[in-house]
Amino acid sequence: MGSIPESLPQGTDSFRITLPGGDPMGASGVQAVGESPNLADMPDIDQLTSDLQEFLDTSPTAYHAVDGLANRLLAAGARELAIDEPWPDAPRLGFARRGGALHAWRLPQAWSRSTGLRVFAAHSDSPALACKPRGDYARSGQLMIDVEVYGAPMLHTWFDRDLAVAGRLVDLTGRSHLVRTDALARVPGLAIHLGRDANNDFQIDRQRDLMATWGLGYDGNLLEFVAAGVSLGFDRVAGQDLLLVSAEPSARLGAHGELLVAARLDDLLGVHAGLTAFLAAPVTQDAQILAIHDHEEVGSQTAAGASGPLAGQVLRRLSAAAGLPPDAHLAWLNRGWQLSADVTHGLHPNQPERHDPIVQPRLGGGPVLKWSAAARYGTDAETMAIWRRACQAAEITDQVFVNNNSVPGGASLGPLAATRLGVRTVDAGVPILGMHSIREQCAPADQAAFIAVGTAFLAGA
Repeated sequence: MGSIPESLPQGTDSFRITLPGGDPMGASGVQAVGESPNLADMPDIDQLTSDLQEFLDTSPTAYHAVDGLANRLLAAGARELAIDEPWPDAPRLGFARRGGALHAWRLPQAWSRSTGLRVFAAHSDSPALACKPRGDYARSGQLMIDVEVYGAPMLHTWFDRDLAVAGRLVDLTGRSHLVRTDALARVPGLAIHLGRDANNDFQIDRQRDLMATWGLGYDGNLLEFVAAGVSLGFDRVAGQDLLLVSAEPSARLGAHGELLVAARLDDLLGVHAGLTAFLAAPVTQDAQILAIHDHEEVGSQTAAGASGPLAGQVLRRLSAAAGLPPDAHLAWLNRGWQLSADVTHGLHPNQPERHDPIVQPRLGGGPVLKWSAAARYGTDAETMAIWRRACQAAEITDQVFVNNNSVPGGASLGPLAATRLGVRTVDAGVPILGMHSIREQCAPADQAAFIAVGTAFLAGA
């Protein structure tokens, strides 16, 4: 993931990121730029994509993603602090986590009245089918799983796919155990012979049609089966957060591997970009924060979500450990900038009319600035400028996303986090196709470019 330089040379107000392995605007589609003594070299496209695929394939749930982040941060020398213990001081490189949320920081060598704040935010959760507690049963000689829809998945893409059970179990002592099965379950579709209109009018009853099969017979206990995989006795299981998730690994497509398909690109692309940029960024006079929130897909109003208290508590504890009184803390927040990273819609080649007729970001065209007059994204003129300065520093050309006025769009955690913290926020991300499908598609070159911009942003561009 790269080393962390100790300091930025005096007088340096910009830097460049090298993407080895190709000529400028070569086959990768990403503009390679000159070397910088201030940053560790970014990996080339193939290296980065392999790292991204490993992260995607080992992160079936938010809990697994955060566990992977923690391991990478520890390997980089970060120290973990417990959120339920006092922080009389804070390490310069550290992190804290809660469930599917994690907040990491790199602090300046010395705080001053001009110390700023740079936050790279993303969310760890993705649309899925959640297993209901005690929701396994038998019907017609098959073992079944009763599920509830989590978020807003494209439900038709979940039929007749190999699914795993993943998430966490909590034992009677309160300890969490990450679990993940191999391909185990399937939501069976109805044969065309029994539903002749399926190709013209595919109606889904969420209670009836989404129940998954996971075996034959009339006697089975899903929770006991999953617990056995982590050598946890069924009688010790006190709680569960289990999901049905795609069991298929990520894959590269295209004549030159220029496309990537995988589950959970929304928003593990943002999480991976944030971590990679955070570890590549140099030490500056600003505090740098990696803020990974949970539960964005269901509204963020939880203890681990962007509307919850965790991010604000972490920031207040960091400034308190540095000796900042309440008024100075508020001033620090108001000097801050936040990059809210989430995927956005790339131009759909079969249905371009669904997009704005003028502003049409495409896969392979670079990272995308997200704008909404209704403030569904945090971007305004001030934060647009900070984004453009970061693009200029990284020598990356960006794109813009806006909604078609006749097609309601989504939203992001950006405005929620900005409302909670008071930090000026810009929303941006990587364009994808099939958002909220069980398999989404992106161009790895866009991820590389987004990481370059994110690194420049954290470095103070």
